[in-house]
Amino acid sequence: MTEETPGFEEKPDVPSGAGPDDATPNAAESDSVKESGPAAPAGDAQDAALTAQLDQVRTALTERTADLQRLQAEYQNYRRRVERDRVTVKEIAVAGLLTELLPVLDDIGRAREHEELVGGFKSVAESLESVAAKMGLQQFGKEGEPFDPTIHEALMHSYAPDVTETTCVAILQPGYRFGERTIRPARVAVAEPQPGAQPKASDEATDEESGGPEEG
Repeated sequence: MTEETPGFEEKPDVPSGAGPDDATPNAAESDSVKESGPAAPAGDAQDAALTAQLDQVRTALTERTADLQRLQAEYQNYRRRVERDRVTVKEIAVAGLLTELLPVLDDIGRAREHEELVGGFKSVAESLESVAAKMGLQQFGKEGEPFDPTIHEALMHSYAPDVTETTCVAILQPGYRFGERTIRPARVAVAEPQPGAQPKASDEATDEESGGPEEG
């Protein structure tokens, strides 16, 4: 029987040529193993952060683009409004000037009717009428046209057997318009059909249907 020596502990077999440190794992290798474990989750977190940051940039870009488009639309509306106001102010100014010239044009018209538009006065008058026409002044009002209260002003009224509706039978003062704006209505004398009178066309149609007047 073999006797065990007190206090002697058995040690694991160690290959020959190996030092005492070879029996335990290397501390550096252990740390490397520990660090290699969470590497993948850290990369995913970084990608998620970059994605969130990219989304924020895209949102900010979309908002700035919408702001820019809104500012461009407001600027275009402003330009159109300014241009419209400029045209309106110009039309009002020109219409006011032409309104002041109407009495002069009336005098020229009366002189022409009385054959007094001769010599140098005729040349000046025609030049003034030409300038007024270039500025957009248009004269209207003719005898025989139907009476329109929106552009005619009736100063005289009578009845006539040869009219079928209210008609302008005389132009006392011509009317003038500037574009779509009526500067002065035409002042006219009107005639209405006589009360109880029938149009001639109806009388002729009645005679044709009856075969004409009966012979005695």
